[in-house]
Amino acid sequence: MTYVWTQEGWLYLAVVIDLCLRKVVGWSMSPRMKSQLVCDALKMAAWQRRPKAGLIHHSDRGSQYASKAFRKLLRINGFQGSMSRKGDCWDNAVVESFFGSLKQERVQWRNYQTRYEAQQDILQYISSWYNPYRLHSTLNYVSPNDYEKRLLETKHAA
Repeated sequence: MTYVWTQEGWLYLAVVIDLCLRKVVGWSMSPRMKSQLVCDALKMAAWQRRPKAGLIHHSDRGSQYASKAFRKLLRINGFQGSMSRKGDCWDNAVVESFFGSLKQERVQWRNYQTRYEAQQDILQYISSWYNPYRLHSTLNYVSPNDYEKRLLETKHAA
């Protein structure tokens, strides 16, 4: 999770990223940093992607990810939770990189008056810039959407 300042107060953002594609596949925003925030992001990702049981969900050691509600959601979907050891951020590095890009490329240039304004701008960043156009060195300098398209074409050709 990360947070964004608005004139109304903090807006908290949780995301789920497909590690293969570097694509944001689930997100949730809220004025409160409760377990519901991370649960909603995971529900969105699961609904959109329909992953098979056994999926591994990496996260930091935040209390929201250790909550009963989140652990129950993992269990219901057949997902495995994975948290790094204290002080070891490698499992969550891709999400932290996304948050850095979001803040450097978008948020730092804005002065959000309302949480709603911030939500709409962040949503636009994810759906209209980050997933369809932002190039990733890990993906051979193509966007997450283009990389996914190439993977699907390769799968269908085989």
